Amino acid sequence: MKKTIHLLLVAVLFTAFGCKQNSEAATESTTESTEATTTGQEAVVDSNSAPNIVQVASGSKDHTTLVAAVKAADLVRSLSNAGPFTVFAPTNAAFDKLPAGTVEGLLKPEKKGDLQNILGYHTYVGTLKVEYMQEGQEFDMVFGGKVKITKKGDKTFVNGSEILASIPTSNGIIHVIGDVLLPK
Repeated sequence: MKKTIHLLLVAVLFTAFGCKQNSEAATESTTESTEATTTGQEAVVDSNSAPNIVQVASGSKDHTTLVAAVKAADLVRSLSNAGPFTVFAPTNAAFDKLPAGTVEGLLKPEKKGDLQNILGYHTYVGTLKVEYMQEGQEFDMVFGGKVKITKKGDKTFVNGSEILASIPTSNGIIHVIGDVLLPK
């Protein structure tokens, strides 16, 4: 009888301990799930996947101003999503061509809407490869304005700004340009 009580007591302890571990695991799982839900795809980091538009731009020393603008406009999550997107990405030198104080002014919290509109004018929903762009084509941008494609020899231009390089990403393509596109 003593042996039966002893075995029963051990079984109860194992059951209680097992339930506590399952409860802790469920809490950890819920916490991890909540964290993943609140951060989105921009937080995914692995060594196997191709980087997305934001990750590629963040790794470029020539696009630090653009990345700062994307962050200030609160567009990191949007441009990290599946897409596909085409981003016409002005270089730091392109931003330097703007009148003094323009970039600094746009980075202020109260100008967030204006900054989102300007960055939206640099973004197309879909993938536009240079080899498929034709003279005179126009594309509706996220902002709502249109950009116009022109060709001169083997060079392609968007609103008169030459596409200097094209970089495929996991969620679209980046076309590096030497000017900031301003909505007309």
